[in-house]
Amino acid sequence: MRQYSPDLTPPWKKPKPVPEVPAEPGLVVEEPGTGFCGAVIRCEAGTVTLEDRFGKHRVFPLEPRGFLLEGKVVTLVRPSSSAPVRPTRTASGSVAVPQARARVARAGRIYVEGRHDAELVEKVWGDDLRIEGVVVEYLEGVDDLPSIVADFAPGPDARLGVLVDHLVPGTKEWRIAEAVTSEHALVVGHPYIDIWEAVKPSSLGIAGWPRVPRGQDWKTGVCRALGWPSENTGAVWQAILGRVGSYKDLEPELLGRVEELIDFVTAADSGGA
Repeated sequence: MRQYSPDLTPPWKKPKPVPEVPAEPGLVVEEPGTGFCGAVIRCEAGTVTLEDRFGKHRVFPLEPRGFLLEGKVVTLVRPSSSAPVRPTRTASGSVAVPQARARVARAGRIYVEGRHDAELVEKVWGDDLRIEGVVVEYLEGVDDLPSIVADFAPGPDARLGVLVDHLVPGTKEWRIAEAVTSEHALVVGHPYIDIWEAVKPSSLGIAGWPRVPRGQDWKTGVCRALGWPSENTGAVWQAILGRVGSYKDLEPELLGRVEELIDFVTAADSGGA
């Protein structure tokens, strides 16, 4: 007897096979149903995450014939490698350098006011700083900054950058910054009373940072106003830091200043300003 295929679809109506393409990081595809176009940043079991040029993320299922690659229909599949897909950018938004070794620490340094500042800078810019060989230290306030700068003795091959909280013209911090700034020492600041405020409220699920009356400890006042445990501000900070995934969770006033300091300190290799 003649054998017949159970599929009675006429050959001309059957969909043509499409190529399977590994969802490697950085691959740019379009999801035709929504028109969303972006680069692959993560591929997990059954899903792929794309990031568009504005930094917006969307998660899509790995369905057959589900994407367009250079205008042609393809089926995205998980990369054959058992290793996880690595992000193509660091938390600061810089292009990631896979398997890059940390550079030997240069003589130049970046100082920030306190431990919380240092932890935030490390979380967002840590990969960049290690590649550049820049060490971040903290001051525990700016009152001792003149003596610290004098002891450091910044020069063409050992530049010093300093990030100061609440650097507003006319304040004590402003006068100290003006006194120590030189060709090889740069002091910049953000307008926030504390580094906590540099984290976007939307990243923490709050409407905004509350105002704390003068004379009251700012962190304690914030915790009380928001219903957070005020008796352990260190634990609260760790919870805040845990909600920071990348530069997108920080205010631009802080981003610009940190990038400025990194550029200033690393420019020493090119012969200075």
